[in-house]
Amino acid sequence: MYIGEISTKTGLSIKAIRFYEERGLIQTPERKGRYRIYRPKDIELLILIKEAKALGVTLSQLEGVIVYKNGQVDWAKIKLFLSEFREQLVVKINDLNNKIANIDRCYEQITC
Repeated sequence: MYIGEISTKTGLSIKAIRFYEERGLIQTPERKGRYRIYRPKDIELLILIKEAKALGVTLSQLEGVIVYKNGQVDWAKIKLFLSEFREQLVVKINDLNNKIANIDRCYEQITC
């Protein structure tokens, strides 16, 4: 697949895809002449990157997580990272819920 098709399938701009490639988040695709030829497995990884960014994961964090072993993505490492990130979000949610409860208590004590 050419970069335009990958862009359409992932919802990422061509510029973003090239940037992720430069940062080493996706492997440099093979070339056919002057065109990059992307594989279907690149779509999975690009969608993961897009969704992770939407959750607040930074590219620097992803660079430490998306690693390749023998030319293949180490999905076990990504799965572990996502599990840890999920736990961090749960802690933040609990903290926010506690803050909301404190606000509610303060609100109830105020008499007008």
